[in-house]
Amino acid sequence: MTTPAFDDIPETALAWHREGRGAALATVIETWGSAPRPVGSQLAISGDGAIAGSVSGGCVEGAVVVEAADMIATSAREAKLLEFGVSDDEAFAVGLACGGRIAVLVEPIGSALPDTLLSELVEARAARRPVAYLVDAEAGQRRLAGPEEEGLPARFRADRSGFLEDGRTFAGIHNPPLRMVVVGAVHIAQPLVVMARLAGYAPELIDPREAFGSAERFPGEALSHDYPDEVLARVPPDARTAVVTLSHDPKIDDPAILAALRSDCFYLGCLGSTRTHAKRMDRLRPQVGDAALARIHAPVGLDIGSRSPAEIAISIMAEVTGALRRGD
Repeated sequence: MTTPAFDDIPETALAWHREGRGAALATVIETWGSAPRPVGSQLAISGDGAIAGSVSGGCVEGAVVVEAADMIATSAREAKLLEFGVSDDEAFAVGLACGGRIAVLVEPIGSALPDTLLSELVEARAARRPVAYLVDAEAGQRRLAGPEEEGLPARFRADRSGFLEDGRTFAGIHNPPLRMVVVGAVHIAQPLVVMARLAGYAPELIDPREAFGSAERFPGEALSHDYPDEVLARVPPDARTAVVTLSHDPKIDDPAILAALRSDCFYLGCLGSTRTHAKRMDRLRPQVGDAALARIHAPVGLDIGSRSPAEIAISIMAEVTGALRRGD
């Protein structure tokens, strides 16, 4: 198995531009009805016809590529806004029940979209720094902004690109890829890392007990046999990270919990009964205090009557999703 690749469309467009092939970046900036791809979806087009990404699932890609190729060939200085109606037949072909309309902004790199600005965007993404690409659709001005700027915090939390309240500024949200740190290579971890990957996370499994965290039990997974606090010190959890402790061994779980509580992780869940968790709270309270301990979800997962390891993993992923999307 492989971990999910970070969507690298801006990186691809910049690389093609720097190679002298010419490039344009197409972005879905608005949709109506049952559009095939969400707002913010991107397609990179090179001057020699290569493409990466998608703006429609296939039903209007050809027309976007033709327009982009013409803009690259003629050294167009301005971006172009394209609007497409997606018929019911075309929508059905890409898995939708009915059609809709989409608006796609095509920006040639180096002219409409300055390569210096695109380079800054790529650098921010590489550094796992959340950033918004703002375009004034009327004046054509472009800049980058952080999640603290007015009108953007909720969009970053929801991963939602779109027009701001002024109706003219499009915000393309570029969040770091999701990460899930699973501490304890127990039976529950086996379905959990698979489900996490399907949900768009890059799972990392930590267990100093090599017999548990073996390649045979977790083929293709990112495994570490160091203690969790050592691993999390090297790559601290950020606001796009979920931490789940499953080992049931305080020598392994407690260091991970303390590291997570001192980080910006958006979710921390810990396996164990109510009684086990009460003992855990007593052990950790002198080190971090009650306010920090209140961040812990325990017993981990939503109470859906789970029994098997796979069912418990489902309950964990449901709770993690609620924390990410609703701030639960």
